[in-house]
Amino acid sequence: MYLALYQCPPGPEDVAGNLLRLEQAAQQAVQNGADLLVLPEMFLSGYNIGAKRVAELAESCDGPSALRIAEIARQHKLCILYGYPERDGDAIFNSVQLIDRQGERRANYRKTHLYGDLDRSQFSASDEPPAIFELDGWKVGLLICFDVEFPEAVRTLALAGADLVLVPTANMRPYEFVAQVLVPTRAFENQVFLAYSNYVGSEGEIEYCGLSSIVAPDGQVLTKAKHSEELLVAELDPQRIALAREGYSYVHLRRPVLYRS
Repeated sequence: MYLALYQCPPGPEDVAGNLLRLEQAAQQAVQNGADLLVLPEMFLSGYNIGAKRVAELAESCDGPSALRIAEIARQHKLCILYGYPERDGDAIFNSVQLIDRQGERRANYRKTHLYGDLDRSQFSASDEPPAIFELDGWKVGLLICFDVEFPEAVRTLALAGADLVLVPTANMRPYEFVAQVLVPTRAFENQVFLAYSNYVGSEGEIEYCGLSSIVAPDGQVLTKAKHSEELLVAELDPQRIALAREGYSYVHLRRPVLYRS
């Protein structure tokens, strides 16, 4: 599998403009041989836009933006994972959705760990654990931003058989250590590929730190962005998973009975 990450500035409150950017990124990803494109957290609406605007721009998982993205996926024969504000009844969730190259929804995940007053003022936290789904023979799990900072979140996916964990994010300064230290550690300690797709630039008082990356199951960073707009592409070799798990079998050597409080 060839995986692409689009690191970009946010497009606050500009759904139409962000759909256009998504289509342009999809075209560039396909030109670079990608099978799957991952965009940042809340890509469709922007992240730091306030609870009122989030609620106004929120859509259902099968809303008009999802239908447009399905068209783009079919046109370019590309799988697409994007972040958006999801409305379900009276609740608004910070969600990501994966559309396959046939334009079908394969997964919709709602953020479970809300970060700070900003997240909590705009969204409801999901009580549903992340699920594993299959894509092109890969077992894939989804998390969003702050979720990856909890070791239990990635470990739960690894125990469920994940080969690849995709993490759209909106990580800001001064938390660069998450991208620099925690992301490679999560990949290494669970022997999974991990992709972390972030913003650059600013949005209100927030300054995003970039540093999007794709990390192999042995903790090696396959490709990493700096602090500017960039499309990253890397090949994911499934043999690296087997080799990593032979060398570092943390998941299988656990002793859960000792970890109970």
